[in-house]
Amino acid sequence: MKTIKQLLKPSNFIAFFALLIIGLSFGNAQVIDNDKTDYDKPETELHPEILWDVKAYLPEAKLIKVKAIDKAGNMYDVKGIQSFDDTSILDVKAIINGEHLPIKLIVKEDDIYFPLKAISIDGTILDIKAVTDDGDLLPVKGIGQSGTIVHIRAIGKDNLFYNVFAISPEGQVNDVKGVKMLKTTVETVIYGVSIYAHVKALLQN
Repeated sequence: MKTIKQLLKPSNFIAFFALLIIGLSFGNAQVIDNDKTDYDKPETELHPEILWDVKAYLPEAKLIKVKAIDKAGNMYDVKGIQSFDDTSILDVKAIINGEHLPIKLIVKEDDIYFPLKAISIDGTILDIKAVTDDGDLLPVKGIGQSGTIVHIRAIGKDNLFYNVFAISPEGQVNDVKGVKMLKTTVETVIYGVSIYAHVKALLQN
């Protein structure tokens, strides 16, 4: 108690307060300069881009590939595209002959679920499917919606749903989700195809 009373004497308090103000003035000036430097720094763009594998997770703790498939049965890679240091949200695209094709949830017609498709520049639509080790093809679709997020799953036998992930070369995992930006059914039109939702690989909660 004696120490506390001494600290609270008017002369000591005023001297301490003056030193505190001076210290904060110099400290704040330094922080502001540092913040200004940080604001001026652009986000680091990566060259080349880092490609994340997109896979479906089966209950037997097995990951299977997700592919874009054309009408002739040719299969193409589906990847999460990391263009910057920030990995919280990544584009998901099909890579065909070096070209990155958008992958979107399209407006459903007679389908109970939202079809997930890659779209070429001429409007050709490619299926997105998970491929098992036995060569079975599992459709990948938007199966439900929570607010602005559409849940994307590979659909197995007996209507079992399997999560779809993007996995970095270092093993980081993002969830592949549909993202709605507008309340309207048609989000946008790409190469003549009506889009319901965009598709992103999002940092897991």
